[in-house]
Amino acid sequence: MTFDTRFHTIVVPHLEAGRRLARWMVRNDDDADDVVQEASLRALRYFATFTGGDGRAWFLRIVRNTCFGWHGRQGMTMADPFDEESHSHLQPPTTPETLLLQTDDASRVARAMSQLSGRARELLRLRELEGLTYREVAEVMDIPMGTVMSGLARARAALRDALASDALASDADLS
Repeated sequence: MTFDTRFHTIVVPHLEAGRRLARWMVRNDDDADDVVQEASLRALRYFATFTGGDGRAWFLRIVRNTCFGWHGRQGMTMADPFDEESHSHLQPPTTPETLLLQTDDASRVARAMSQLSGRARELLRLRELEGLTYREVAEVMDIPMGTVMSGLARARAALRDALASDALASDADLS
């Protein structure tokens, strides 16, 4: 298999996942495109160092590192809440009631996610929204797999607590 064929087989299928991750991290579509382009160039430049394994995790780690270096970290505020609506590519719901319920659920999740630390949000994003395995998350974030598992357990517990608090506040507002 030629170099070009290997690169196109291992990296190119993950460009959209890289774009989603970059868009979430830099909070700007144009910057996300630039980050993915830069990450792709880095991946191409250093492809000879890829020793096998999971190409998706390898490329997303490059995207993540590129985001951290992007504009000297200016404009990248991990404390901003994740806006599910702007990142969703789902088809519109069929009824106004369904749309209202989905919007309410997304708002609650976004509010709850905004209460989590940046690391907890990133762990949940990579595992639950991007669908990476524990091993892939560990590779992308450059942390041990045990740290991923314990961090995800804490992040999920914190998200549950935040959702429960939000539900209680909503119930109190209704009464």
